[in-house]
Amino acid sequence: MSNMVRSIPRPLVKTNQWVIVISVVLTWIFGQAWFLLIPLLSGISGIVFQYNPVMNIAKKFLKKRSEEYVPEDWEQQQFNQKIAILCLGAAFVSFIIGWTTLGYVFTVLVATAAFVAILGFCIGCFIHYQWKMYTYKRSKNE
Repeated sequence: MSNMVRSIPRPLVKTNQWVIVISVVLTWIFGQAWFLLIPLLSGISGIVFQYNPVMNIAKKFLKKRSEEYVPEDWEQQQFNQKIAILCLGAAFVSFIIGWTTLGYVFTVLVATAAFVAILGFCIGCFIHYQWKMYTYKRSKNE
């Protein structure tokens, strides 16, 4: 039995975060919600098919073997990706149906979280940890 923990090389995670930030900024600059489909569809593909096109393209540019980079926890990244998909999807739908303010709220949320993660603090990781602690404490009380 293997004790290996699934992981993703940090440069691939950072690339995915930059794609989210850049797509949101392009949406704001050009007023076109279609830019959000790049990280949205890529994220959905990563969750549903375990194939994230953004990360797979970025993987071709890695100079070292994947194992030689700082690893990011796969389970944690799946959780973060689900939050990003939720925000990107809600923003896209909001812009399409004309709820522009709500579209901006969701894009600000996802872009801020992605940019802060690039800088080193993962909001999704914090939420995930708090959720795990809550469920653990709840299970101890039952």
